[in-house]
Amino acid sequence: MTALRIEANPIPAQSKDVACDRPTVRSSLRASTLDGTFSAVFENVVRGVLISNFLLGLGAGAFEIGMLTSIPMMAHLLQPFGAYLSERTTSRHRYCLYIYGVSRLLWLLPAAGIFAFSHGLLDAHQLSLLALVVLAISNALDSIGCASWVSWMAVLVPAKIRGRYFSFRRSLSGLAALLTIPAGGWLVSKWMGGEVEGYGVALIIAVIIGLISLGFQFRMRDVNPQEEAAAHAAIAQQSENPSAKTSLLKDRNFLTLLLFLGLWTFGLNLSAPFFNFYLLDALKLNVQWVTFYSSAVYGAYFLAIVLWGRLADRIGNRPVLLINCLLTASIPLVWIYTDSTLLSIWLILPLLHLVKGGTLAAVELCLGNIQMELAPKAGQSGYFAIAAAVMGITGALGTTAGSFLAELPGFGLSALFLLSAIVRLLSLTPLFFVKEARSHSIRQLLTTQGQRFAQIGQPVRVKV
Repeated sequence: MTALRIEANPIPAQSKDVACDRPTVRSSLRASTLDGTFSAVFENVVRGVLISNFLLGLGAGAFEIGMLTSIPMMAHLLQPFGAYLSERTTSRHRYCLYIYGVSRLLWLLPAAGIFAFSHGLLDAHQLSLLALVVLAISNALDSIGCASWVSWMAVLVPAKIRGRYFSFRRSLSGLAALLTIPAGGWLVSKWMGGEVEGYGVALIIAVIIGLISLGFQFRMRDVNPQEEAAAHAAIAQQSENPSAKTSLLKDRNFLTLLLFLGLWTFGLNLSAPFFNFYLLDALKLNVQWVTFYSSAVYGAYFLAIVLWGRLADRIGNRPVLLINCLLTASIPLVWIYTDSTLLSIWLILPLLHLVKGGTLAAVELCLGNIQMELAPKAGQSGYFAIAAAVMGITGALGTTAGSFLAELPGFGLSALFLLSAIVRLLSLTPLFFVKEARSHSIRQLLTTQGQRFAQIGQPVRVKV
């Protein structure tokens, strides 16, 4: 595995549990990378195109497909409760291990239900309901553990290399997804017992791999939230900077970011859950085509994220977000003109998914990193939890509204894609007012590039 250069640890020396030497940081980051890579295999089996195809095979409609996205979004409401619980524990590792271990073991229930369905013990409706119930409980547990995990990463990863490290970690996760989706699609479509039973086999394999990923967390530096909070509280009392003691409700900069996150997530989820449904139901494409397009997304994600990570470390997260959110907002407009012709199947749809993967890499990376940049070190998990809850509420509202509008007579998916593009563009307005210490303004970047091009265009003077 490629080694990362770890710079001086920025964690204050007052926190003896947090501060650690360079080899320990490097070992923790490598273990976290392996954890993320194996987790990506699990996540792409229990979410995304494979479970969508599974539910469609059981006769599910647009409402059930919309629930696949709205349930995880609604589960984010539990993140503040999870942050409250995690701050009262004495080990980030044990907390995450118990939460995510139970969450992943639950997926053995739908696997057992699939084989009961194959023997006539369950009908299609009961199996669909079982899968959605397990999805809801699993996502609720994931949300309860998420704020603690993000706080753990914020402590372990030095601020100066967050862009590079998380881009590297996500690129390996994208590569794992790139291999998992076509392999899973092939297993499901070629299984001798049918696609539904094939998905049950894929679930069992995914659960085993998901448990292996948790084993790598034993090699990560543990953090005691109690000692960490006490150290940061002592620093805040000694600090002359009043912003170190600012509460969330008085932090105008973070509240502006929350406004952007809410509007953006609503606009994104108006249409995002229905692209695969559009391919499978409206265009009547085979699931192997859909898995191929999903693999193209992860391929572009894998190639682009390292570039975006390095760029974010140089110019900041905010300008990278602005550029890529603008591109992401225009994607639904192109979907309106797609159909089942060879031009769309072989050219337009692959290009759309490649652009989606490249922009998704930047948006996901910088959305997480900018929260770490703006949240104060004291009480970080609470900030992360509130941000996730806002995104959860607005994302669920967007998915619910999209599901309702998609089934309205005379509205259709094309009108939904157009509405989503408009809302996404309007949601960028608050992002212009967010202030990030390390970021360059768009005007400054354009001025710098313009000066470079002007210098290139000037004639070279040679003294004879």
